[in-house]
Amino acid sequence: MSKYNALWEYVKKNGSPSFKLTFDEISEIAGIPLDHSFLTYKKELAEYGYQVGKISMKEKTVIFNSL
Repeated sequence: MSKYNALWEYVKKNGSPSFKLTFDEISEIAGIPLDHSFLTYKKELAEYGYQVGKISMKEKTVIFNSL
């Protein structure tokens, strides 16, 4: 079980073809602070029909896209 499972389930249930979440929103949904390990774990999202698009360090956002 991944530490980001709650986030992956949220993304899957969202159902939008593409949407953006802030780092703070991601931390709140996941129940843990967003850290560098997100870059490793993001590949798990493909199992839920999505992928991580652009990660903006300046805007502190992540775009999620359906596969």
